[in-house]
Amino acid sequence: MNTFNVIIIGGGAAGFFTAINIAKQNPDLKVAVLEKAKTGLQKVKISGGGRCNVTHAEFIPQELVTNYPRGEKELLGPFHQFMTGDTMAWFEERGVALKIEDDGRMFPESNSSQTIIDCFLKEAEKYKVEVIYSSGVLNIEKHDNAWVLQTKTEVFYTEKAVVATGSSVKMWDILKTLNHTIINPVPSLFTFNVTDKRIKNIPGVVVQNVTVKVLNTNLESTGPLLVTHVGFSAPSILKLSAFGAVELAEMNYDFDIEINFIQQEFNQCLDALKQLKQELAKKTVFKFAQFGIPKRLWQKLVLASKIEESKTWADINKTQLENLATQLTKAVFQVKGKSTFKDEFVTAGGVDLKEVNFKTFESKLHKNLFFAGEVLNIDAITGGFNFQNAWTSGFIVARSIAD
Repeated sequence: MNTFNVIIIGGGAAGFFTAINIAKQNPDLKVAVLEKAKTGLQKVKISGGGRCNVTHAEFIPQELVTNYPRGEKELLGPFHQFMTGDTMAWFEERGVALKIEDDGRMFPESNSSQTIIDCFLKEAEKYKVEVIYSSGVLNIEKHDNAWVLQTKTEVFYTEKAVVATGSSVKMWDILKTLNHTIINPVPSLFTFNVTDKRIKNIPGVVVQNVTVKVLNTNLESTGPLLVTHVGFSAPSILKLSAFGAVELAEMNYDFDIEINFIQQEFNQCLDALKQLKQELAKKTVFKFAQFGIPKRLWQKLVLASKIEESKTWADINKTQLENLATQLTKAVFQVKGKSTFKDEFVTAGGVDLKEVNFKTFESKLHKNLFFAGEVLNIDAITGGFNFQNAWTSGFIVARSIAD
């Protein structure tokens, strides 16, 4: 019979991390991972552009939780138990050196996600974790004190079950049959589709620090902005997409944003432009970009302000100066739709956090049923934070089960 002390459903980051830590902490337990695909750790492989953004260099729990639009309150206690520094130590103890990049993201020094995958596979083998591929769980039932897990071809029995299936609609449907509440999933971490002559034919332009607001909402963020072939991306946009995941879905991804490209108020900018009009009187407005704005974008904004290419600063009138100040500090763009950010599809939604004990990550409805990672209604902005949730939840589940 396929009987185990613990079965982890899902062979992704959270699933492997949980299984390895259970088996290490209590070698007497028979531990298995059931993975529906032919190989595991697929999201690890593509994350961070194939480099695997393991975590983020934020070492204060109160600061770390602010990167989670859903889960901020609930993760504070768990982060005091297993934090980013613990993640670094865990990997480094296993020979995986990590490096911190300028923006705080952490990667393996090898710059390859395969390093993380190899580490997990080696550890799973070392601690005799049985990994069973092509075994998607179709049903979960409780019989006496055992969980019965049905796959296409086999039935598995376990005392303790851990659900680590990420954003799996099928698994959420199964959990509904166990009376768990599922918060409807909506996309998070996506880019904005914008068709506008001000950004046409200038993909690749980056403005280092902008403020973006979604009009008629309280959503606002700051950070770098990237012009793409289809609109806008980079952290300023991705943060908005994460914190506004539910609200923007309700708008059907049809809304207006206002961008301040130079982090100045309109009047402050207007005064600076008046100064430039005096100082650069003979120079052509179009040719010489100001305020650190990339030249290709500057030229688009100048034309949008109804200033011709040949005009010098001396030539432009009060209305044109005001137009330019508006384009620089309050440029409105219409967003029509979204695009997935790289291959890293993140979903807001999942098991209602009220139904989980965050000291153990055990279900409040069912004894010996645990959750790890994105199966819960927890998600984060880009930068390694979603993985940190996987490591922390997996570690705490492991400790709860192994003790």
